[in-house]
Amino acid sequence: MSAPPAAARAKRLVAGLKRLYPDACCELRHGNALELLIATILSAQCTDQRVNTVTPLLFARYKTVADFARADPAQLEELIRPTGFFRNKSKSIIGLAGALLEKHGGHVPDSMDALVALPGVGRKTANVLLSVWFHRPAIPVDTHVQRLAGRLELTTETDPVKIEMALQKVFPESDWSFASTALIWHGRRVCFARNPQCAECALRADCRFPNRR
Repeated sequence: MSAPPAAARAKRLVAGLKRLYPDACCELRHGNALELLIATILSAQCTDQRVNTVTPLLFARYKTVADFARADPAQLEELIRPTGFFRNKSKSIIGLAGALLEKHGGHVPDSMDALVALPGVGRKTANVLLSVWFHRPAIPVDTHVQRLAGRLELTTETDPVKIEMALQKVFPESDWSFASTALIWHGRRVCFARNPQCAECALRADCRFPNRR
């Protein structure tokens, strides 16, 4: 049986992405699973670069799960204010730290079910942890992956969870983590939401955007 068109295109796209971004990796700076978890929460509606300007002081002041669990909300909010939505993010961070102490002995769990049960942690954040820290096949779907999956016609789905499930079908499992990370890199460097650099795109042979019929 021949491969579905989307899967065949996905195979070519992965090859192209590996040529373009052989060293694609998570751009959030972190030294352990807890730091990655918190940095990913802070990255919601915020750039990784902005998060990386905040986390050095944040992680110097709060070094352990217990430190975050007993953090003064006002002080934590002030530290993370530049990332936006700082009140909600502060509440999530303090809440998840408490949950980690209560239910997981202060350790970040390594399963989807346990991660998404933590305050402020959705599938995207959980997939980042599973992929980057625990080295499990996973597809975090952020705004870049969502946009490129549509433009490259890998799926017609628009819901992030459905996009994740669709991409799992067209990409080999061994490429899940790389493909999602490399799509994020391409979205940040070439395939912008506004004014994508189509003429300079090395993937354009497999993309009909913006001249799609």
